Amino acid sequence: MMDKLVGAIIKSNPGVSNRIPFCYAVHLPTIPALRKEYGELLVSCGLVGEAITIFESLELWDNLIHCYCLLGKKSAAVDLINARLLERPNDPSLWCSLGDVTINDSCYERALEVSNDKSVRAKRALARSAYNQGDFQKSKMLWEAAMALNSLYPDGWLNLGLAAWKAGDEQKALGALTSAVQLDPSKWKAWNNIACLHKLKNRSKESFIAFQEALKFERNNWQLWENFSHVAMDVVNTDQVFEALQQILKMTKNKRIDVVLLDRMMTEFENRNLSSIEIEASSNESIKTKPCAQSQRHIELFGKIIQQIVKTESTSEIWGLYARWSRIKGDLTVCSEALLKQVRSYQGSEVWKDKERFKKFARASLELCRVYMEISVSIGSKRELFSAEMHLNNTIKQARKSFAETEELNELESCLEEVRNVIQKFEETTNMKEHKDLSEFEIIT
Repeated sequence: MMDKLVGAIIKSNPGVSNRIPFCYAVHLPTIPALRKEYGELLVSCGLVGEAITIFESLELWDNLIHCYCLLGKKSAAVDLINARLLERPNDPSLWCSLGDVTINDSCYERALEVSNDKSVRAKRALARSAYNQGDFQKSKMLWEAAMALNSLYPDGWLNLGLAAWKAGDEQKALGALTSAVQLDPSKWKAWNNIACLHKLKNRSKESFIAFQEALKFERNNWQLWENFSHVAMDVVNTDQVFEALQQILKMTKNKRIDVVLLDRMMTEFENRNLSSIEIEASSNESIKTKPCAQSQRHIELFGKIIQQIVKTESTSEIWGLYARWSRIKGDLTVCSEALLKQVRSYQGSEVWKDKERFKKFARASLELCRVYMEISVSIGSKRELFSAEMHLNNTIKQARKSFAETEELNELESCLEEVRNVIQKFEETTNMKEHKDLSEFEIIT
């Protein structure tokens, strides 16, 4: 279609008198501009060979060099540039093109010399090269020089911000990134970096707003959603945290699980639950009902997410979170099952060699035994108490060999003593009840 259009314009028929009335009705580019656009279209379609013919006839050397590079003919590109340099040795764009092909910084420096230090393209190329080599201070200075010559370049401000950030000049980085989004608000990477800089300065509200702007233009990046989720948790915007979590799980197919964030959320819900228990009943029910309903909705949403996760991920941390959620819901049986799975995930020969792993194992064991005691008291059964006693006996026996003088061992021993006291009281209560039942019978003589 495009080749027919180009061919039709070049033809002499119909004549100028027939064509001229339409020049006021349509945007009609010049023939060279139209042919250039056709050549670029050919390149985008992979027809580089045909595009080379067009660019050669139009003497578009930069486009021609790009085509040679796409075909892997760097030697041909270098020969073409050198031939052009013989005719125009003081053309900075040719020196920059030679630097792009040969990846040689001296070519860019030569471009600056022949342009009296005014080649923006050369400064940008040297700035990128310095950044890739880890010289962030030099990169920052070069980007500043480039932006002083042409400030209407959003990507330049973005790169200046990154270089300044790496060089430790956070204030300069924030200013450069702000300039980038002022020129082009759709630069989501700039918004993301602005948010991260605010986060480093503990300005969570500003960071939250910047992340919201970034997500307006990029909603398919799970790393961006993950950053946003943490800041949303900082400002206690729980609804936004849930949205971010759902997006992350959807995009990663439940493979990316932020245990740290889930733990923060669970701690927040536990604190809310504890506060609601401690606070006395308010006389104004309308004030009390709304936050309770909202907290309950959040707990339900958290439950859906954690239940979705345990179907594909069964780590000790996930089982621990599932147990804590079940406890808030008041389902101690499910809580004990989850804690038992958490304890088993820590078990193995490594637990008696790794102190940190033992500490986690001990904490999970203590929580499991406490839940067992609660279940026993609530339903009047000794089975859970005997399970707790046996587990603690075995754990303490092994711990005395490897971690004799640790706080965790002392807590396990205290818990065992508490379990035995509960068992003893349970048996005393049972005996008293049996004795009372027997005393009700009359002895017949």
